[in-house]
Amino acid sequence: MADLSAVNRTDPPPWPEDPVERAAAAAAAGLRRPVPAETAAALELLVAGDPDPRVRAAALGALARLPDPPAGVWLRAAADPDPSVRSRAADLAPAFAARSGAAIAGGLVTLLGDGEVAEAAAWALGELGEEAVRAGAVGPLAEAARSHGDPLVREAAVAALGALGDPGGLEAVLAACRDKPAIRRRAVLALAAFEGPAVDGALRAALDDKDWQTRQAAEDLLSQ
Repeated sequence: MADLSAVNRTDPPPWPEDPVERAAAAAAAGLRRPVPAETAAALELLVAGDPDPRVRAAALGALARLPDPPAGVWLRAAADPDPSVRSRAADLAPAFAARSGAAIAGGLVTLLGDGEVAEAAAWALGELGEEAVRAGAVGPLAEAARSHGDPLVREAAVAALGALGDPGGLEAVLAACRDKPAIRRRAVLALAAFEGPAVDGALRAALDDKDWQTRQAAEDLLSQ
């Protein structure tokens, strides 16, 4: 691997010319401990401007392994023209949220409207807890759970609403109990975060669901 010790923000980093090798070198650079500041700067430059999306995604993954990864580079990746990089950004969002959770959560809410990465964005929002709630994620997640055309996105949104447990998401979770089997199972599990007569009624109704896993989930929750 090329020696990165002399890399700074003005000198071009000595990465391999082949993009596959360059991506591998970027990924390996994030494993070094301690990671020199020059290495982090070089990785940021790759995220910002490498012509190959595989390299940009690999560099972002390397930065996510740093003790205090910079939120700004995540925001850049979340707006990348290539969906694979945006999806990688969504997957890695929790790692970047420690420094600037509000900005990361806001970026994920925007990505919910991106059809190519909405599923990953929904899952990540569920990991951000109160930061996602404060960023206004509950409403967009509820809308995605109710009406998104991709069932995988609906399922991820329901799971996120359950993880967040905000009362504003309850109606969408209840509605998801009438969706496709995989989404119904996810919705029943999400109901564990809520309480009230409507929740109890939905769980009792799920005891007669055609899907056995949905029935089992409802039985487990009612027995607690």
